[in-house]
Amino acid sequence: MKIVGLMSGTSYDGVDVVAAEFTADGDTLRLRPLGHRELAYPDDLRAEIGALLPPAATTIEAVCRLDNRLGEVFAEAAAAGVELAGGTADAVVSPGQTVFHWVEDGRVRGTLQLGAPARVAARVGIPVLHDLRSADVAAGGQGAPLVPAFDALLLDPAAGAAPRAALNLGGIANLTVVAPGTPVLGYDVGPANALLDAAARRFLDRPCDVDGARAAAGRVHEALLARLLAEPYYAAPPPKSTGKELFHGGYLDAALSGLGEPVAADDVLATLTELTARTVADACDRHRVTEVVAAGGGVRNPTLRARLAALGAGRWRLRTTDELGVPAQAKEAYAFALLGWLSWHGLPGAVPSVTGASRAAVLGSWTPAGPSATAPRPPAPRRLVVDA
Repeated sequence: MKIVGLMSGTSYDGVDVVAAEFTADGDTLRLRPLGHRELAYPDDLRAEIGALLPPAATTIEAVCRLDNRLGEVFAEAAAAGVELAGGTADAVVSPGQTVFHWVEDGRVRGTLQLGAPARVAARVGIPVLHDLRSADVAAGGQGAPLVPAFDALLLDPAAGAAPRAALNLGGIANLTVVAPGTPVLGYDVGPANALLDAAARRFLDRPCDVDGARAAAGRVHEALLARLLAEPYYAAPPPKSTGKELFHGGYLDAALSGLGEPVAADDVLATLTELTARTVADACDRHRVTEVVAAGGGVRNPTLRARLAALGAGRWRLRTTDELGVPAQAKEAYAFALLGWLSWHGLPGAVPSVTGASRAAVLGSWTPAGPSATAPRPPAPRRLVVDA
């Protein structure tokens, strides 16, 4: 089965597109990557998304306009994915752009992703899976993170004796921990690029600090770091999830204004890099992992990667998913393609031990139509093998 997977994360800088072919072999699922692309958002679309995100006020008209504009972009991305698949595919997974994740007292009450899936289906003429988070939320879960289903199969707890972790460094850093004989654990650690990018826009008038160069030129401001590390979210136990509803430009402004002294731009970026590295490393140490397999946009930041490696030295090894056959920049899109395969076959994609749901939910809604409800189901896979 050929599936196109799309992903637009909390950094909202573009769409990652992949095509994958899945073959079930007993309880092993084989994934053959067919290619991936990155389609960058134009500057005005990024501005439109940013203007709608909390804590900004918005209107239903703005939401409607953005929903349909994103649908056109995802339709173009899906068409590119079908090309990667050789001109034909069985399904597209288009999870949309998260614009609000409604969390109250640690419980997720709802979640909203935009991306007009009907426009995607109309463009490619094949079923489109969307709204992947709501089923888990309805079952009492966080609706995030969903990638641990992929991580748990790829890392295969039975393959090693010590705990290992999969780390995604997107706008938000999330961690999946697998170990023999224990339930899979996964949660959002905190900001990865979210606050770094907010600072780059504020101080550099750029979307990001390319290669972490300005952070590397700065020095960690200890008082600012202490103020940031005092955020209660870090101490909250999993299951938990977060996003730019918490970690946004206004959050950074409040932390800076509370210091009562100016901080140089490079020092702000150095401090935020240390915040990401420190919170991730603390989580890895807490779970006593021996290996961390990283992916996401943050792995392209050598300053952040070097700091993570230094903090883990002697305790855990840092590597990327490229070594396992999964391009680090496209891992989440491949993960959503896997979730599409599971949903097509009526198999759960959410992991209750990760999200806190009362049951494992089959994820998403199909437009215009998905598989027959009476279609035979293969056995649930116990491991994922990536074929070259």
